[in-house]
Amino acid sequence: MTWELTGVPYTSAREPGGIAEAIGVLRDCGLAERLADAGVEDAGDLELGEPSGKRGASGLLNEVALAELFEVGKARVREAHMRGHRPLLVGGDCPVLLGPLEAIRAAGDRPGLVMLDGHEDAWPPPRSDSGEGSDSEVAIALGRVPTLPAPLAEAMPILTPAAIAQLGPRDLAELEEEGVPSLRDELACFASGEEVAPAREPAEALARRALETIDADGFWLHIDLDVLASAEFRAVDYPQPGGLDWPTLDRLSFAAARDPRCRGASVVIYNPALDPDRSDAGKLVDYLARLVAETT
Repeated sequence: MTWELTGVPYTSAREPGGIAEAIGVLRDCGLAERLADAGVEDAGDLELGEPSGKRGASGLLNEVALAELFEVGKARVREAHMRGHRPLLVGGDCPVLLGPLEAIRAAGDRPGLVMLDGHEDAWPPPRSDSGEGSDSEVAIALGRVPTLPAPLAEAMPILTPAAIAQLGPRDLAELEEEGVPSLRDELACFASGEEVAPAREPAEALARRALETIDADGFWLHIDLDVLASAEFRAVDYPQPGGLDWPTLDRLSFAAARDPRCRGASVVIYNPALDPDRSDAGKLVDYLARLVAETT
């Protein structure tokens, strides 16, 4: 299917700005034009409200904005699919994946998730220091966050552990220190950042294993750029030691996106405030152009 670009001016953080401004900066750096050269249609940006900066009953910040993102994202993905397009959501942070998963389910398919991320993102919100939805979107999708606002409460759980592949997390030490259980032994496929290395298992073989083991009719591909090493991409809010290089991310993500069950992708967490010379913006535009060119 033809890819279709949608910008996501969203943040789970307490204050507006930061990653919510990513899509505007990327557009200024020529993203839409580069993708148009590869046949990508531009559907514009999602229209979203500002964060409240307050924690709700679930322990999450900005519950109203999160519920809105879920509804608007679901609608945009369903519209793209009806046009015969595969949506590419760029900007914002990790809870953007929730709406697309619901869109896949609403079409009658069992949804799955292939997630390339430096974190597991399954914190119980009250245990998260930040309260950001980007700490907890996998826990939300698994139905492990009570007292969510409507319509999230009615929709969850949307995934089972058998429908998820996580590739690249490297926050196990932090989880163990805080007494938060890892998903490692629950998921269909899990490979830590240390395990995602050619010496351990070639990227193409790892991607094939992930795709063969997830229990899903259609899956969403989610790429959090903090899966990369800081030397490769520094403009992320929560950097960690280790991480992938661009060629490894290319091989993993291209293999997943080529699978006929891939219903679309999200690429998130770029913070232009941490990229004053826009060098990381240029790297990201180049990556997105490669992703589209290699998987159309």
